[in-house]
Amino acid sequence: MFEGLTEKLERTFKNLRGFGKLSEKNIQDALREVRLALLEADVNFRVVRQFIDSVQQKALGQEVMDSLTPAQQVIKIVHDELVALMGGTAERLNLSGRPPVSIMLMGLQGSGKTTTAGKLARYLMQQGRHPILVPADIYRPAAIDQLAALSAQLNVPAYIPGDKETPEKICRNAVEQASRMGGDTILLDTAGRLHIDDTLMMELQSIKKSIRPGNTLFVADAMSGQDAVNVAASFHEQVGIDGVILTKLDGDARGGAALSIRAVIGVPILFVGVGEKLDALEIFHPDRMASRILGMGDMLSLIEKAQDVFDKKQAQQMEKKLRKMQFTLEDFRDQLRQIRKMGSLEDILGMIPGMGKMKGMRGMIPGEGELNKVEAIINSMTIKERHNPQILNASRRRRIAMGSGTTVQDINRLIKNYTQSMKLLKRMRQKNFRGMNKFLM
Repeated sequence: MFEGLTEKLERTFKNLRGFGKLSEKNIQDALREVRLALLEADVNFRVVRQFIDSVQQKALGQEVMDSLTPAQQVIKIVHDELVALMGGTAERLNLSGRPPVSIMLMGLQGSGKTTTAGKLARYLMQQGRHPILVPADIYRPAAIDQLAALSAQLNVPAYIPGDKETPEKICRNAVEQASRMGGDTILLDTAGRLHIDDTLMMELQSIKKSIRPGNTLFVADAMSGQDAVNVAASFHEQVGIDGVILTKLDGDARGGAALSIRAVIGVPILFVGVGEKLDALEIFHPDRMASRILGMGDMLSLIEKAQDVFDKKQAQQMEKKLRKMQFTLEDFRDQLRQIRKMGSLEDILGMIPGMGKMKGMRGMIPGEGELNKVEAIINSMTIKERHNPQILNASRRRRIAMGSGTTVQDINRLIKNYTQSMKLLKRMRQKNFRGMNKFLM
């Protein structure tokens, strides 16, 4: 996420820190690099100009120039201006009003509307709501089937339209039947096109006028950069939108859409999609995103992810096992599964301050394939072998390799790493593990 922009900004500020005292030229040279980095990240050029002007005005103030740490002051100004550029504070869905509250999702084909509808349904369930999925896209093949599959996966009700129902009628009937279906929130998955056309806009205008949704959200593909911003502006002008959901942000190495969309069209980014799974939806926090962009990490989001994944009782049991040196391969597998629920290891490490700057770490992070291999190896062991790897002789290792679709070398590597980890834990045995436990809780 924003990898290219982060690297360029980190390099610029590292050079800035090399000066004990900053001159006006030092600051202007640094801001010239920041301007180029933002433009290369596909940020709207008007937004870049306003951003640089604002930062320069504050960075050349007497308070910064006379400071003992002027470079840090400039970085703080850039951080604060990035936060302001993206909206200042996190904004939430408007779920007030008489139920059922309708949420209308709009966007072009391929932006991820249907999957986002499923992610939003899961999020709303966690908030104690009772969502209903409504497929209002009667044009895309299998769109209704896809939403029905998400409905079954999430165990939430879905409205199944009749053969001759128009999109407007589907939405209206779903609202009328919501109370009978036990729902208080309706997610309307409308049709998209490969491009903007009059027919699409008229259909969306008709649905919005008929339903009067509490939230009209535009779903944009973050990887399309300024195209996403321009399309969002067109939807806002012709239909009107209350907020934006940026999808595929985990694959966006530039960040142009995230940094431009609020300033260009004046509506907030509410959520970001950071993966394909249904739990890969995050509330958009401008301050946390600014910290990530500047390579400062995002510990608050990391802690929230850990709190969602790790059970307090489970963490306490793990602490006891670690204290007694009873951490088995079975425990390792269970912890690995929990950690993977938080996202990829690279994303997790990217949230830890300073880790993004450790380029050597990237090559050491195992990919999903390696983690799958580790889990397959442990699953192919007997319970006795998981609890006591010392009994793994050559024949047992060959059997495990055949059962897991791996090699004996893979098994040897896992056992070696496990043994080294246990030796490290033994040396740490006298230390207090409560800090780890509190973090996981």
